[in-house]
Amino acid sequence: MIEIVNVTKRYKQLTAVDHVNLSIRQGEIFGIIGYSGAGKSTLLRCLNLLEKPTQGIIVIDGKELTALSDQEVRKERQKIGMIFQHFHLISSKTVYDNIAFSLKAAGKTKAEIKKRVPELLEMVGLSDRSAHYPAQLSGGQKQRVGIARALANEPKVLLCDEATSALDPTTTKSILQLLKKINKTLGITIVLITHEMEVVQNVCHRVAVMENGQVVELADVYDMFANPQTALSKQFVQTVHSLELPERLLLGRKGAIVQITFKGDSAEEAVISETLRQFHISVNILHGQISYIQERPLGTLIIEMIGSQSDVRQAIRYITKRTNQLEVLADVA
Repeated sequence: MIEIVNVTKRYKQLTAVDHVNLSIRQGEIFGIIGYSGAGKSTLLRCLNLLEKPTQGIIVIDGKELTALSDQEVRKERQKIGMIFQHFHLISSKTVYDNIAFSLKAAGKTKAEIKKRVPELLEMVGLSDRSAHYPAQLSGGQKQRVGIARALANEPKVLLCDEATSALDPTTTKSILQLLKKINKTLGITIVLITHEMEVVQNVCHRVAVMENGQVVELADVYDMFANPQTALSKQFVQTVHSLELPERLLLGRKGAIVQITFKGDSAEEAVISETLRQFHISVNILHGQISYIQERPLGTLIIEMIGSQSDVRQAIRYITKRTNQLEVLADVA
């Protein structure tokens, strides 16, 4: 659906996007995460040529946008919806007219607009706010108007630039649920820029991590949480799944301290109880949590294993075989 080939964007001496290559599949929600200044928003704006790449190729739905004339690009943009962090609504226009504005710009007739706007309002849950002005809306409602406006011309791609960053957690959750619903019911490909790993966890299928204008890691979201490969990815994962223990919990321990990651089926199996039955050890649970990512369980457990060196090491080998992911944080005392 979207091919980003060797895309670079420079502003004089500053390279905001540096030779990025990505392939985004039809119908997926693709996340791009990074800290401020990583180049993620610039890359997003390159996709609809609001920012023209200094070099590289952008292909969307089989058309090479970077090879089109300005007039042709404007026509193709109608197939690419975009929503923004700060909504960008017209304060002097009602909710109805804000949505109708993009339809008028696309040359739709009054009859087409009259039919389409109520459909969009119902889709985003604002049928009762048609005559309201932006100043009369909450932040979440404003973003719903922005989403309706972005969907007005039935785009094949929806670009979301920090769409939930200005919203409170409860409203963020409702907006993410709406995006998931839109993706599922309409099959629209969504590219979502964020600096919040919780957003990625909740809605994305795959994610690219950006730093200094480059993609430093690309993975299925579940795999990213289960086994991040770079230091930056680990930082982002730990903002959602903190694995740091207070130092006092590590003082005076008598056994081996291990961290076990349970993925897929192993997260639902009685691995620890079976270990205790087979080996003469005792266990202190120091930390534990389980999450569901893309409806698949992912669990983390940090335990102290107490027993003879032989029994502890046999137990470690057994758990490693069952889970494929065990790290010894401290050796047997």
